[in-house]
Amino acid sequence: MDFDRFSVALLVLRADAPQLSEAEAAALQDAHLDHLARLHESGALLAAGPLMGGEDNSFCGLSILHVGVDEAWALKEADPAVVAGRFSVTVLPWMVPAGAMHFQPARFPRSAAEARE
Repeated sequence: MDFDRFSVALLVLRADAPQLSEAEAAALQDAHLDHLARLHESGALLAAGPLMGGEDNSFCGLSILHVGVDEAWALKEADPAVVAGRFSVTVLPWMVPAGAMHFQPARFPRSAAEARE
């Protein structure tokens, strides 16, 4: 059987995340969204979005990337929210039967304001 290979990245809220003002948090979120949009436009990122709820709300986001694990680590570690110490990253290889996953073209917002449009 043939398999398609992806990398799944989880953003985890760090216990030692810096305290940010409302303006700083908004700017960091916009930088994070812009980073995701650029990864999507490059073809590396297939899907991404926030994780809602959970036991302790520490799992904040999930991304599916069409790159190997090492490249996924590098791309996700370059996220401004990771660089700023808000999130840590976990990347896992993921295999599914060939053709099981289909991703349609989509537009990723570059800011929170654009996401609300």
